[in-house]
Amino acid sequence: MTENIINSSDNRMRLLGKLTEHIGAHNAVGMAELYEAVFGRPWNHKINDTRDLRHLVTILREEGVPICSVSSQSGGGYYLAAAGSELTDYLRRGERRALSILSRNARIKKISLPNYLGQIKLGMEGKHEEAA
Repeated sequence: MTENIINSSDNRMRLLGKLTEHIGAHNAVGMAELYEAVFGRPWNHKINDTRDLRHLVTILREEGVPICSVSSQSGGGYYLAAAGSELTDYLRRGERRALSILSRNARIKKISLPNYLGQIKLGMEGKHEEAA
């Protein structure tokens, strides 16, 4: 699918509508049910077919929509945060994952994590100045 089809206003509305029925981690909606609600058809291949849905979720998250997810051996899925603490916990888990990856990269580069973070910051500032 092209991004325009994935990110169509109809798909966005169906996704947000379905998620408003699933507020709180305990009410997370599974990928299959959410995919069918958004695209109107079942998926055949869990990874390849649901890529469009994951992409749409990412787009909405980048726009600031607080779509959270939970994974577990019994399934998991997507949901909207029920309270500030739930969103805070979700964001904290993401920060820990990101720092773990950055820490590993710093070890591979054989530099300290603060030095590596400084290099990343300088690189981001340079790109910001180029865009301005």
